[in-house]
Amino acid sequence: MVQVVSEARVSASQQIAGPLILAAAVLTTAIPASAAAPTVQTGSTDQEIHLDGTLDEPAWQQAGVIPNLAQQDPHPGEPTPFTTEVRVLVDATTIYIGFVCHDPDPSRIAIHTMQRDGNMRGDDTVTVVLDPIADGRRGYYFEINAAAARLDGLISGAEEMSTDWDGIWDAATQRTPGGWSAEIRIPAQTLRFKWGQDHWGFNVQRYVPRTLTTLRWSGITLDATLIDLQRAGQLVGVGALRQGLGLSLTPYGLIRSEKDFESDEHTLTAEAGGDLTWNFTGDLTGYLTINPDFAETEIDSRQVNLTRFPLFFPEKRAFFLEGSDIFEFGSGLGRDFIPFFSRRMGLYEGEKVPLLGGVKLLGRAGKWRIAALGVAADQTEVTQRTNLFSGRVTYDFDEHLTLGVIATDGDPEGERDNSLGGVDVLWRTSTFGRGKDKNFSVGGWAAASRGDLPDGQRSGWGFKVDYPNDLWDVNLIVKEFGAGLDPALGFLPRPGTRWYSSSIEYRPRPKEGFFSWVRQFFFEFRPLYVEDANGHVESWRVFTAPFNAQTQSGEHLEANIMPQFERLDEPFEIAEGVVIPAGDYSFTRFRVEAQSSRHRPWRIGAKVWFGDFFTGSLTQAEAFVTYTTPSGHLQLELSAENDVGRLPEGDFTLNLGQLKVVYAFTPDLILSSFIQYDSESGDLGANTRFRWTIKPGNDLFVVWNHGWRHPINNDKSFTLRPINDQLVVKLRWTFRW
Repeated sequence: MVQVVSEARVSASQQIAGPLILAAAVLTTAIPASAAAPTVQTGSTDQEIHLDGTLDEPAWQQAGVIPNLAQQDPHPGEPTPFTTEVRVLVDATTIYIGFVCHDPDPSRIAIHTMQRDGNMRGDDTVTVVLDPIADGRRGYYFEINAAAARLDGLISGAEEMSTDWDGIWDAATQRTPGGWSAEIRIPAQTLRFKWGQDHWGFNVQRYVPRTLTTLRWSGITLDATLIDLQRAGQLVGVGALRQGLGLSLTPYGLIRSEKDFESDEHTLTAEAGGDLTWNFTGDLTGYLTINPDFAETEIDSRQVNLTRFPLFFPEKRAFFLEGSDIFEFGSGLGRDFIPFFSRRMGLYEGEKVPLLGGVKLLGRAGKWRIAALGVAADQTEVTQRTNLFSGRVTYDFDEHLTLGVIATDGDPEGERDNSLGGVDVLWRTSTFGRGKDKNFSVGGWAAASRGDLPDGQRSGWGFKVDYPNDLWDVNLIVKEFGAGLDPALGFLPRPGTRWYSSSIEYRPRPKEGFFSWVRQFFFEFRPLYVEDANGHVESWRVFTAPFNAQTQSGEHLEANIMPQFERLDEPFEIAEGVVIPAGDYSFTRFRVEAQSSRHRPWRIGAKVWFGDFFTGSLTQAEAFVTYTTPSGHLQLELSAENDVGRLPEGDFTLNLGQLKVVYAFTPDLILSSFIQYDSESGDLGANTRFRWTIKPGNDLFVVWNHGWRHPINNDKSFTLRPINDQLVVKLRWTFRW
């Protein structure tokens, strides 16, 4: 793998990493150390805690106590009627967190979901973040609402978190005459941590949506985010936690019935496989998967694509999500370049590629953090049998500076030689500026491909300077992708380009006067300039928000203006039969948007883009309506998109409709259905899932997928004919020692 480092990449990495490391060293000496973090000492118990949401066991009286959370938003430090007590307990293998949430009007507590990883942004919630390594960089996120619905995630930075990860943990809540209470149980085996380390990074938060009030233990300035682990407090007394033998075995078995109506073929199969996990040490874990299957994974949301570039679809498969935070690479890349994109493993051009097995190593040794992943993909009609690999190593130079490298090898198609290597550096602080309380970061990266590649420069580089704070949020990004930079295991939609972009947001909070009904304004100015490998402009746009406001009750109102330019070097078919000729095009787009507050049972919203578009005009209208019963048992969401283009080359209309129906008997017994239709394919698809979590880690899934198609060349008919049907029953069980 060392051969991945080509001369081009070494040159680029020296150009970027060298000056940035020097600048970071200077900044490290210039930034003062942060103030002492708050500390809570855990209580210990050997008594059983019955998880029912009521903190009535005698052991809770021995717990470490945070007597009240402080207001963080909108008025830091000011008193509120929402007093919140937090208690923390540990036994030999588990950490328990209890909340007592007082509310002056419990009838207004908001619940919109009981679904695992459901949308809780309009719900009364409590959240725990843990940094078991206590390095202020990466950690775990656990959130529940007042109905005990669970949401979890992996934190990879002060502004970066993936909520697709599902850990094994549990929670229960109880409504009380004075509010609500909650108990959270997190097994030590769910976490990676250094055995014997007695202090972890720790923070807790409560959110009251009807008043948009956030209460927090540590980091209560408006510039602080909960997932900024540099602002977390300390949890002391966890050094005795152990993970037993550190072994987990999760076998599964399933029965799958499939029918293709077009060929009239029907198959019935049975499969088995599983995962084995071994914690070699508390913070170094090995994973083995045999014949993995992801039948229970929710299908992707369909998207309308009116660009000439491929769309991005996130990873949702559990095996690949564990440790995905460590694979995060580079500053300012977003979705424009992902050196390792795990969806390339086991999927090819949207079709499933069977995986024979895979191994993974995740963890930490001192200041080093490592992630390595290898899988063996089976042969299909369009791909060869192949082995795929990705590895990532980072080194924490000090509390601010992190250096890292990444390498990938293999081609999902199995037809060519392809590998990639990269280096990145990031320096960040939360004690910047005269008040020693601002966020600031600077980072850079360089990468290069090797193997059977397209013509052109095989390397890329970039950097980002970021000042993300409440009143001013400003950044500057420069990045270049060579035409020959080809990450077969990554995602790069626009090779052969150089990007210059910036974002300047001014976000005042009116206190009185005519605009006292506004909680916060968001005035945005975001220019983007993209040129090709020869330095010629390829596209540019300037996104502005002359009006963007959130009201005191949570409504959102926005208006945007976006002039832009696109150069087409070759004709572009934007819709079937509608081809835009090559040439230079300047046009201006406008948008208006309005959404009601998330805390209401009924919620509606709409946005409309309109204006010129290449040689003609385009109107894009999106609207949604949601309803949730007060208890959160039933959730309905209907959304629609209508795109109408009027161009000299031809007119087109594209429609997309989606309906989600979720009924939760309990947070552990969920029936959901996701129905989608798009006019471009003429396909109607339904994904219906029944999930019974018998206990955390033990699940029964029943998944039904059915597809219909609209008759070709018959736009007036509402007839749909079935094209495919799949029914899967899957049971997985976790054994831990």
